Amino acid sequence: MPAASLEIAGLSAGYGPTRVLEDVGFSVAAGGRLAILGRNGMGKTTLLATIAGQTRRYGGSVKLDGADVSGMSGSARALKGLGYVPQGRCIFKSLTVEENLFVGLKGRRRDAMEEAYALFPRLAERRRNLGSQLSGGEQQMLATARTILGKPTVLLLDEPLEGLAPIICDELMAAFDRLAAAGDTTILLVEQRIRAALAFADRVMIMERGRIAWIGTPDELEAEPETVERLLGVGH
Repeated sequence: MPAASLEIAGLSAGYGPTRVLEDVGFSVAAGGRLAILGRNGMGKTTLLATIAGQTRRYGGSVKLDGADVSGMSGSARALKGLGYVPQGRCIFKSLTVEENLFVGLKGRRRDAMEEAYALFPRLAERRRNLGSQLSGGEQQMLATARTILGKPTVLLLDEPLEGLAPIICDELMAAFDRLAAAGDTTILLVEQRIRAALAFADRVMIMERGRIAWIGTPDELEAEPETVERLLGVGH
C-alpha cells in the first residue's frame, strides 16, 4: 500500500477539560517527512496522540488520504493505516523480541517479521531475548519495528532518540531514512535532537503553546537563526 497524505484542519484537543492544542492546521503530502520541533510542553506529543485518536478532540478534523478519521477510535485509525510509536518504548518486556513482533503482524504471515530484522539487524541477533533484556536503544527499535510490521501508510514517531547513545541514534535515523525512501510511508517525527530532525525532514514545523508558530523547509529554518533562538532556545 502506498504512503498516504495527512491533512489536519482547525484541530483543538487536550485531556479532560484541559485544552492543549488550539486551531492547529497543516498537511503532509504522501511520502513526506515532517519534523515537529518545539520546547518541552508546547503540545508536540499531544498533537501526535490526537492524530492517533488518544486524546479528547474539541474541534477540527484529521484526514488520512482524504478520508475523515476524526470520529474513529485509535484502533480503527490504526486499521486505516495510522501507525503510532509513542514515547516510553512501550514493549512487552516479559515477551521475547520475536513474540513482540508477532503482535505487530496484524494478520500478516509470520515470515513478514524478516522485514523488521532487515531494518534493524540488532533485533535479529536478539530475537530470543526478552524485552527486559534489551538496551534502551534496542527497545526503541523493537517498538518501532512492531508498528512498522502493520504496514502503516502514515507513521508518527514521538522522540525516538530520547536518552539514546549517538551510535544508536544514527542507526535509528538511518532506518527511518530507508523506510521513507521506499515510498510506502509518510513520517511525522517529533524530536529534540534538532540536527538529526532537520537532516531527515523535507518540511519542519515548530510548535509554541499548542499552536503552530513556524512552518517551512529545513533550509529556510537554517537561514533564520533568530527564529531558532526565539522558538527553540538554541543557538544557530
